[in-house]
Amino acid sequence: MAPSQAVWLRRRHFFEVNDQAWFPQTLREKVQDYLTLGWINKFPLIQPVSPAALVSRVLSNVLGSRISDYVYVDFASGAGGPTPYIESHLNEELRAAKKEEVKFVLTDISPHTAAWEVAAKNSKNVSFVPQSIDATDAPSSETLLKDVPGVKDKKIMRLFSLAFHHFDDDLAAKVLENTIETSDGFCIFELQSRHFTSFILVSLLWPLAMLITPYYFWHSPGHLFFTYLVPIVPFVWVYDGYISCLRTRTPDEVEALVHRHVPAEKLASWKFQSGQVCHTTPIGYLNWIICQKED
Repeated sequence: MAPSQAVWLRRRHFFEVNDQAWFPQTLREKVQDYLTLGWINKFPLIQPVSPAALVSRVLSNVLGSRISDYVYVDFASGAGGPTPYIESHLNEELRAAKKEEVKFVLTDISPHTAAWEVAAKNSKNVSFVPQSIDATDAPSSETLLKDVPGVKDKKIMRLFSLAFHHFDDDLAAKVLENTIETSDGFCIFELQSRHFTSFILVSLLWPLAMLITPYYFWHSPGHLFFTYLVPIVPFVWVYDGYISCLRTRTPDEVEALVHRHVPAEKLASWKFQSGQVCHTTPIGYLNWIICQKED
């Protein structure tokens, strides 16, 4: 694990363009395409593995023999995000070790069922809940997963991949309260922090978009137009990236939110762990928090 990076900016919850209702859906999808590429690809020399593969390694290392005890429920799946790729890497590792494979479930307050159906068809270990699921008021595990196959008697591990920073403090506190009430653990993964190196890395996303667009989106006139002629997509990718850095909480801040809003007796059996691991040499770090309820 990398040494802890100093936080040099106070947390600010400014708005991200891609979150706004007025931002056209067609442009939102194109920004999400770039975000997904950032999760699933690795670049020679500076990225030994993709960030999605890195998440699967962290889950495997931290949870160890308990990894198959859980079903991993993504509570802010959007159009699918990195979860299907995390599932692929993790279960590939489990199959190689002859261990029980694990299930992932996609949920969101605004379900993207068309995209989720594709992910579910591509893997027997990916399912989804078609109903709207509010992470601040999620139902019990029995109700939430009643139509999801292969998860009977499994504990719920909530998954927030590049998502938790989207909640302001009030919403984040409610999400954590509901998580303690209805789940057995949660994972928060962020590819950025409030350290100045994250802002440097985000600044490189614009030239990166210029470089990779012909390779990935040559047959998409919309991607080409809104990347080169009217560069709205790379602008939003970089601007929202800066805001994501400012919004990201440290492990201490997340733990403080939990302790501020959840009675101490309810937290007695909960174990908090966190760390960093480099995803892009030498300045990009995956910041992770894994909290689990111990027997």
